[in-house]
Amino acid sequence: MFSKVVTRVAAPAGRSLQSARNLASLKKRVTELIPQNQAEIKAVKEAIGKKVIGTCTVEQAYGGMRDVVSMVYETSLLDPQEGIRFRGLTIPECQQKLPKAPGGAEPLPEGLFWLLVTGEVPTEAQVREISADWAARSAVPEWVTKLQLSLPKDLHPMTQFNIAINALAKDSVFAAEYQKGIAKNKLWEPAYEDTMNLIAKLPTIASTIFRHTYRDGSLIAPDPKLDWAANFARQLGYNNKQFEELMRLYMVIHADHEGGNVSAHTTHLVGSALSDPYLSFAAGMNGLAGPLHGLANQEVLRWTQEFQKGLGNKASSNEEIAKAVWATLKSGKVVPGFGHAVLRKTDPRYMSQREFALKHLPEDPLFKLVSQLFEVVPAVLTEHGKTKNPWPNVDAHSGVLLTHYGLTEQNFYTVLFGVSRALGVLPAYVLDRTVGHPIERPKSVTTEWLKRYSRGEVNEKEFV
Repeated sequence: MFSKVVTRVAAPAGRSLQSARNLASLKKRVTELIPQNQAEIKAVKEAIGKKVIGTCTVEQAYGGMRDVVSMVYETSLLDPQEGIRFRGLTIPECQQKLPKAPGGAEPLPEGLFWLLVTGEVPTEAQVREISADWAARSAVPEWVTKLQLSLPKDLHPMTQFNIAINALAKDSVFAAEYQKGIAKNKLWEPAYEDTMNLIAKLPTIASTIFRHTYRDGSLIAPDPKLDWAANFARQLGYNNKQFEELMRLYMVIHADHEGGNVSAHTTHLVGSALSDPYLSFAAGMNGLAGPLHGLANQEVLRWTQEFQKGLGNKASSNEEIAKAVWATLKSGKVVPGFGHAVLRKTDPRYMSQREFALKHLPEDPLFKLVSQLFEVVPAVLTEHGKTKNPWPNVDAHSGVLLTHYGLTEQNFYTVLFGVSRALGVLPAYVLDRTVGHPIERPKSVTTEWLKRYSRGEVNEKEFV
């Protein structure tokens, strides 16, 4: 029907860092790929532009647009069986193929960023280039830091996070270039600059919140010799190689989860109005702050800790745990952390964290309980019969890992999630600008219109 017009050619391994900067820089690679990507989209639209890819029932319209296929989002796709695919690669494939830190085993977020922007697995030199670039852009304006330190310590960390992100918009290259009348087909370039600047500054912004709210207020400057996630760990105050590895893993697996979730879709929607990347990302983070989106890992952790107390804070048999789970369900409560709207098997993001725990903290009591829940709960939920997917999701594990390393400030967990999510939604923002996606404007109807429609008094042609 139409031919594949994009050929992915990664730079060969072994180039020097200087050569990578001169010949294979990310921005240069994006420039090279834009005509190919535009041609691919044009071919798709010409070949199947009138083909229906999704429908919307009245129930779906009232029910959060669940499962309505109505947007194109290039960076990731959620497979019901394999979980999230980042540009076609599963979590295990990313762990295998993306470059690691020297002596490390977990993929570097810089490599995922390159992958999401280009669709290509980067070389180690290209990843080092991103690390160096972000380090060079990481300085936060002094007035923004003063603003952060002036905020009440009891102000929720996500509110503090959004205030700082919005403040950084003062220096938006995108907004400045738009005011100068930049051509539409060049908008991706200032979008790219804002994206790189914002991601580079997020560890300092987030660690300032943490140190101001939960520690003595002393700040730790970034170290240009460290990779992005290791720097973040150090700036939080953790000088622990295992915790640095955890941050690399955490940032990668939480980065993106298709375009329909609240934070990704909000960033995409606000960006479609040509709001700059700072404002668009801040909007997405306001969505992430909602308890139905970004607080799940906290709720799972609290439930697990309460469940542990209910067992007397002692080791229990699987039979005892199953009995306690049944008691929870019969009381009308749910077991959080199990099930997913799309997935129909154990979330690969859960499994990657489980493998990390088995390697680094196999004797942790809370992890042992989580492991038993992994063995027990799916069978109980299956017998219970009210859950389509009885398997654990990513939120069933992340809080346990953070707690093990002493990061117990649960209100900060969503900020960690937000820092990670920038790695996915901001590349998507840049890609939207490279192909000139229009402003998003779906059609809405009223309940009265639906009633008239059901009586045959109006038809769909009124709004098609």
